[in-house]
Amino acid sequence: MKSNGVTKDVKTRSNLWLAMPVALAVGVTGCASSGGENTSQQGGGNTKTWSGAGIGAVAGAVAGALTGDGGSSTRDRALIGAAAGAAIGGGVGAYMDKQEKELRNRLDGTGIGVERDGNNLILNMPSSVTFDIDSSDLQTPARQALNDVNAVLRAYPETRINVAGYTDSTGSDSYNQKLSERRASAVATYLEQGGVESTRINAIGYGESNPVASNDTDAGRAQNRRVEITLTPTQQS
Repeated sequence: MKSNGVTKDVKTRSNLWLAMPVALAVGVTGCASSGGENTSQQGGGNTKTWSGAGIGAVAGAVAGALTGDGGSSTRDRALIGAAAGAAIGGGVGAYMDKQEKELRNRLDGTGIGVERDGNNLILNMPSSVTFDIDSSDLQTPARQALNDVNAVLRAYPETRINVAGYTDSTGSDSYNQKLSERRASAVATYLEQGGVESTRINAIGYGESNPVASNDTDAGRAQNRRVEITLTPTQQS
């Protein structure tokens, strides 16, 4: 005779297998109906929304299935969970799609790059539009570009903002660490002065770590003297 623990384990595995077809069906349906404009320069903005809906459907279906004991009721719970998960996943993707499109439009030609990493957006601000060598004072081009960033951030309040400062390898580690912190703080302060709530912003300096180019050349060091702004959706988005 099987123990209760073994029986529950068998039922759990059964629930998961029952949930999978439902999750896939709802996920595909959500992808097909999400529609919307393509918001990525590489043609992938809409795909982000679709993948969010699909992942949400699978997660929701599995969660729904695990609450039951098997049978037709498990399929019903999986269907409800998948539908809710698809709506949440697709909604976050669509929210970030729109924000990405506006940022790309506003920052075109400013020298600030916009990258997409899942549902996160990364704004790369190189030294050519941010700071002079050994300085944490924002240059005029940086202020102008950040005015556009501010406008978008105010319009899309359901994102958290991480401001990361970096330096090249010139100078001591301790000096570069403090300089990177001042640079991150300068950008964060400018965002706050532009009307973005301070509770959304986190500023941190990484010194000369995480270089994106070689520090052996002037061009490489210029790329490493940068600030990266990462926008992450909140649960409410």
